[in-house]
Amino acid sequence: MNKILAFLLLVFSAGLFSCGRADQTVIQWRGVDRSGVFHETGLLTSWAANGPELLWYFNDLGSGLASPVIVGNRIFVNGMNDAGTGSIFVFDLNGRLLNQREYGPEWTRSHPGARSTMAPSAGKLYFISGVGVLYAVDQQTLNVVWTRDLHEEFGAPVLSWGFTESPLVVGNKVIATPGGSEHNVVAFNKNTGETIWSTPGRGSGPTYISAMSIDSQQVPLVVQMTAQYTLGINANTGELLWSFPFGNRLNQHANTPLYHDGMLLLVSGSGTGATMLRLRNGGRAVEQVWHNGLLDNRIGGVVRVGNYVYGSGHSNRYWVCLSWYTGETMWQESGGAGITIAADGLLFMYRESGDISLARATPEGFNIVSQFSIDEMGSEAHHAHPIIYNGVLYVRRGNTLMAYRIR
Repeated sequence: MNKILAFLLLVFSAGLFSCGRADQTVIQWRGVDRSGVFHETGLLTSWAANGPELLWYFNDLGSGLASPVIVGNRIFVNGMNDAGTGSIFVFDLNGRLLNQREYGPEWTRSHPGARSTMAPSAGKLYFISGVGVLYAVDQQTLNVVWTRDLHEEFGAPVLSWGFTESPLVVGNKVIATPGGSEHNVVAFNKNTGETIWSTPGRGSGPTYISAMSIDSQQVPLVVQMTAQYTLGINANTGELLWSFPFGNRLNQHANTPLYHDGMLLLVSGSGTGATMLRLRNGGRAVEQVWHNGLLDNRIGGVVRVGNYVYGSGHSNRYWVCLSWYTGETMWQESGGAGITIAADGLLFMYRESGDISLARATPEGFNIVSQFSIDEMGSEAHHAHPIIYNGVLYVRRGNTLMAYRIR
């Protein structure tokens, strides 16, 4: 009898644990792990001529380039009204507006609007306004819990298109990149906003990029790109472990690096291309493996599916497939540039023209199977990165958020 009771208790506890885990589903910048690959199955392998079914849309977000994020059954996205004030919007998965609250001034200059995609963690949302204020906001009430001014407190220079970084949450830390000569990359306590560590890096200025973390090496790493260097930082202490020269003529980068199997891929536009590094000595050093100038993606991200990398070039306007391990060009086809995400062995390519294409992720050749246009929906540039959750493709264009059924 005791064994039966113990077994039933174990099953009941496992059920509670699995339900709790489901409630904690988080889709942040470029997915769960910032790779641009969404862990979905059973997706449609082709669409109708006019595209997948539009489930709902909301067209009063205001200006912005930030992607939506999802926590459990809630969608969060930020935008800016005509007065230059930023707001957070909360929707359920059916598109019903649940809450909205202003948080403060936003970016009103070149390409105006909210630009930092929020990073959800443990009941809070973390993001940086275009004018350089790091916010921690309560997910339920949308009340501001704490703020830090990266410009005033940490010497962050103001870039031409404002602050676009989506903060990185690692354990109890929120990582942001002021880019100042003394406080280049900074870790804040995610509960209180207090500074945990600060590193001057190599003194190189900030750029338009969001950091990533690597926890599979001997040393836990925060990897961040600045205007002229890629930095490997001890996530616990802030110690700069290595730096790799990686710049371009504009000192501008926007693509979060990709990591797999001890290798780290850097991709940037303006003719820079793709460079693969190998981590050495437990993450304490790097060496270059290969370089391919064809994949010079500017802001659209690239994805790894299997042993291959897919994305679009900027200068050459090609869609490109490269071998992850060798950098060999498997194919190149005209028709870029744009944003690339992946799920279920499929590529979702969101062109700057407003077309969204579906293609099979295969090194054998470029194979678009379906395509439709959202050019008549929303306003402004097609620069926000789409996300996929529970068989739905969410696309933001300026003031409009759209949800398409793709399963």
